[in-house]
Amino acid sequence: MTQKELPGDRYDMLQIQPKPSKSAQSMPEASLDALYRRPLAAKRTGVLYGAFPYPTKISPEAIALYIAAHTKPGDTVFDGFGGSGTTGLAALICERPTEELRAEAIRLGLDVQWGARNAVLYELGALGSFVGRTLTNPPDPVAFRKAAEDVLAAGESEDGWMYEARDPSGAKGSLRHLIWSDKLRCPACRSVVSLWDACVSLDPATISSTFSCPKCRHKAPMDDAQRVTVDEHDDVLGEQRTLRERAMARVYGSTGKKRWSRPATADDLTLFKKIEAEPIPTCVPQALIPWGDLYRKGYHQGITHVHHFYTRRNLIVFARMWERADSYSGALREGLRFWLLSYNAAHGTIMTRVVAKSAQKDLVVTSAQPGVLYVSGLPVEKNFFAGLRRKLKTIAQAFETIHGGSGKVEVVHGSSCHVGLPSGSIDYVFTDPPFGANIPYAELSFINEAWLKTFTDRTDEAIVSPDQGKAIDEYRELLTHSFSEARRILKPSGKATMVFHSASAGVWNALQRAYQDAGFDVEYAGVLDKKQGSFKQVTTVGAVRGDPVLLLGPRREAKAGIESKAGADECVWTVATALHRAATAAHDPAEATAQRLYSRLVTHFLSHHQQVPFDADVFYRWYAEQPLPGVLRSASD
Repeated sequence: MTQKELPGDRYDMLQIQPKPSKSAQSMPEASLDALYRRPLAAKRTGVLYGAFPYPTKISPEAIALYIAAHTKPGDTVFDGFGGSGTTGLAALICERPTEELRAEAIRLGLDVQWGARNAVLYELGALGSFVGRTLTNPPDPVAFRKAAEDVLAAGESEDGWMYEARDPSGAKGSLRHLIWSDKLRCPACRSVVSLWDACVSLDPATISSTFSCPKCRHKAPMDDAQRVTVDEHDDVLGEQRTLRERAMARVYGSTGKKRWSRPATADDLTLFKKIEAEPIPTCVPQALIPWGDLYRKGYHQGITHVHHFYTRRNLIVFARMWERADSYSGALREGLRFWLLSYNAAHGTIMTRVVAKSAQKDLVVTSAQPGVLYVSGLPVEKNFFAGLRRKLKTIAQAFETIHGGSGKVEVVHGSSCHVGLPSGSIDYVFTDPPFGANIPYAELSFINEAWLKTFTDRTDEAIVSPDQGKAIDEYRELLTHSFSEARRILKPSGKATMVFHSASAGVWNALQRAYQDAGFDVEYAGVLDKKQGSFKQVTTVGAVRGDPVLLLGPRREAKAGIESKAGADECVWTVATALHRAATAAHDPAEATAQRLYSRLVTHFLSHHQQVPFDADVFYRWYAEQPLPGVLRSASD
């Protein structure tokens, strides 16, 4: 194959975007271009975004632009994969848009009528539906803040002693966090040492992947050092269990305004033994974890029930806070539970961890690793009270932002394969379906759902999951049922905007067949530019940065599929070359990256009703072989 001649180096990216169909012309082409052709920024900041950690969220402000552009005040929006409620939040903030949101609409040239929209969200997940319902229908923010401060004050008064710690001079202070360390057995001298002593150094901070015995100086790969286990009595279950043995490694605290750190001391051990004598509250769930795709027999050793994800101290403190919140009722109780759970799994469990960053003197504490249930060899125990106090301000502001509006949001805890809404009753759909095998939402949410005592029915969970026996065909069938319901309840003139992310051509093609079988087809496509990628978007091999955004309308009869493999190759490399030249000419580094180019290629093929020909990593390998940053070769060169 030879390189086709292109119409100049400044090839306009719009030339590979199909003209919008007649059914898309309800919105001017310039507005469609503004929304879909150029990357629309979706920042991962703000009180609404930061109120509750939930996988693959999109900022509600970005969604609000789509809703405002495609609807008018009083219209009803539907999302069949409601997640944590961001589509509902977006519908509500259309009534009271920020100056920044107004300015962005003007900058894009959108013809927008600001005003409240209504929304109906279906969410299969028990946690997601709870979060979405509470955030879109919040308690009175003044009453919430007062109740939360009362609950926190009572907790600190009665249980604050559990976080007492003395500073290096012996003065009384409070614990900020404590790093625990797995114990290892040296493969040479058989001595038991801590992972901290064998692998960690400070100033600069490093965590070595090589085991170095502090006793005999033997060095070995970490896999050669056996983890030491211990048998202990489980107060919750009333039985023995075997778990990884850990030791206190380093204590971080504060005395007044002074922050400090030091090795663990005898005083810390004395406090630990005092906490061991404290009874476990009866509200602690005895919930057996339905381990599935996220289970790893190594670092999950001994973790069979939800309470095993906690240190004894944090389990007692959180459970007593949960009991205090339960003394309230109605929306206020739900708001307090929302606040507690917002910190719980991400920061209050042993999934919290430390990382070593370049040029830092000490290790950096972070939250649980998103998208997995990973427990490191250096788990961190945070001060629950300090964390909840920080979180309170954000959540109170989020409730203030939403409370008192005239828009209505209904959140249904149920499957979008069976929607109880009349046909033709919805004006617009905005949705963000699960991305194949990327995120097992039900498994990730189980810890928080155990406290709510409401769990996700995984029957209709649209996911590629070996554990659930769902391959790509089962995933496609579930999406088809969901999209068919969306098509049924959508008015004839209504549109659907869908954000999706995958590095797998097979997943993209399953998605395409699902929406086509449901009666939809792509009318326009673009990219949502998430300013800070999710963990898996940053670290996964073949990950895609910048989620394609598809505008769906009633399906038109069109010739689907790719005529031939040669034709597909020729089209791919020609389009890739054109996109790259356009990005280079426009001096836009983001557009010139392999990740963004792959997203653009995906939208190109879906817009032309063709299958995506290959996975992202195949494209990335081809891209890496190109000799010059500004010149791409054809596939046959």
